[in-house]
Amino acid sequence: MLFLAELRSDCIMGRLYVESLTQILVIHLLRHYSSVTQTITSEKKSLNRTQLQQVIDYIHTYLDRDLSLEEIAEVVNISPTYFASLFKRAIGTSPHQYVIQQRVQQAKLLLSKTDLAIADIALQVGFSSQSHLTQQFKRLTGVTPKQVRALP
Repeated sequence: MLFLAELRSDCIMGRLYVESLTQILVIHLLRHYSSVTQTITSEKKSLNRTQLQQVIDYIHTYLDRDLSLEEIAEVVNISPTYFASLFKRAIGTSPHQYVIQQRVQQAKLLLSKTDLAIADIALQVGFSSQSHLTQQFKRLTGVTPKQVRALP
């Protein structure tokens, strides 16, 4: 029900968040409840430098859009599930968390370099609202956007 509620919400992170959670749930179910005797293992494959750079460039180019896991995986022509695991292995975080981190970093830059309203910055970097930006900003940096703006 939470998946459905998140998808129906107008939150810009809805699709990517739900897709990430779905991938985790599928892997968990397969690992713990599958009747297949073969163990699901992660191969030692990874994204090569070119693929990783293509994905990072794509994310940065379309940071303000509602990015989906499928859309990002298409950049390197890999299935979304496999891409998510390769990306996490390469970067150390899920695609969803990486996008949030990049949005917060871009917001931090705009807060210090421009006089744009915080609500406008939130929308410009891809958050659905100022409160969504503030929540993620505080979680990652320990301070609010308003506190960063007040710094000399």
